[in-house]
Amino acid sequence: MATAIKLPLLGEGVVEAKIGRWLKAAGDRVEKGEPILELETDKVTTELVADRAGTLLQTKAAAGEVLPVGAILAYIGKPDEAPPAVEAAPLPAPVVEARDKGTPVPVAGNGADAAELYTGKVSPVVARMVKEHGLDLAQIRGTGLHGRITKRDVLAYMEELEDLVEEAPAEASPVQPQPQPAPAAPAPHLAPGDTVEPLDAMRRTIAEHMVMSKRTSPHATTVFEFDFSAVARDRAARKEDFARQGVKLTYMAYLVVAVAAALKAFPRANSRWSDAGVVLKQEINIGMATALENGLIVPVIRRADRLNLLGVAHAVQDLAERARRGALQPAEVQGGTFTISNLGMFGADHFTAIINPPEAAILAVSRAAKVPVVTEDDRIEIKQMARLTLTADHRLVDGAKAAQFLADLKQAIERPGVLL
Repeated sequence: MATAIKLPLLGEGVVEAKIGRWLKAAGDRVEKGEPILELETDKVTTELVADRAGTLLQTKAAAGEVLPVGAILAYIGKPDEAPPAVEAAPLPAPVVEARDKGTPVPVAGNGADAAELYTGKVSPVVARMVKEHGLDLAQIRGTGLHGRITKRDVLAYMEELEDLVEEAPAEASPVQPQPQPAPAAPAPHLAPGDTVEPLDAMRRTIAEHMVMSKRTSPHATTVFEFDFSAVARDRAARKEDFARQGVKLTYMAYLVVAVAAALKAFPRANSRWSDAGVVLKQEINIGMATALENGLIVPVIRRADRLNLLGVAHAVQDLAERARRGALQPAEVQGGTFTISNLGMFGADHFTAIINPPEAAILAVSRAAKVPVVTEDDRIEIKQMARLTLTADHRLVDGAKAAQFLADLKQAIERPGVLL
């Protein structure tokens, strides 16, 4: 009997995905575990593989189409089989609880009907924004699938509130604004020769995520200079042995190990804000911002504090390589508790980064360069120095604590033999 291939659940709060490129066509032989097509969410592009061998009898979704979780994408079976004439009745969509907030979020199961996907509930990200800003969901117009309220809708509503407050006379009593349907975005003014590059899902998500971070988290920045000379010597001594094991040893691996140790000593930097209190995360899951041709993505090294240098170096290499070729799974870009953004390989001398919500902080790493340094006994030595910048949510991490975190991290980097 022919089997339906359905759009799977790709992550918490992910209720739809865009059909990317079909890797197999109707009539093609498919082996179990072989990729069939690419799926795109707002965070990652991933491949859907066959859970059984057979012939791809029919495809029911076109490239570029956005479909809900549970939608039938294709049928697979024996070469002489025909797809069923009548599809099975859809199952009701189960409801799961949004992490940390207890807000119900509909998640379509196998065969879920698209019309059932929006039941007045929202994703965990939207639930958190609504809770933190004290907004009324009933006042927000949803523009997502079947009226679903998206992050973009919440941000647009907040902008409307700000505009109304600015325009209201000072002596006027506060009035609950009644938002109007959002007008279509005006066409930008173009000079001769200008062009408009359409926004893809990744660029829109980056924009919304970063704007939400700056609106929500009061950013405070602390800068320290680090001496990477000892790390450079240790790396030179180990890299050939790592290479024989198929692993490239980079400065990033040392940073992840050191950051994991510093987070254990200072768990507030591994927390997140909630109105009920500070949520101290038990797991240390370190994200590493990775540049892509059309944006960036943050794959996550889970339980980084439980890995040795070799394990971390392997994870850094594997995640970075698969991120650049679009082969990450959705779960591999979720659940981060702290992020490292390393622009040293691009030659950055110094920069600050925007916090990756709902995390408490992000570490910006510049290039390590040989410079003359005056030692404590007034000698001049050539050392490999770099500036590291911690940007933290001031609701969670005060300036003195940020400095202490960087001081602990600095000691770990400058004495890697003790850490490793």
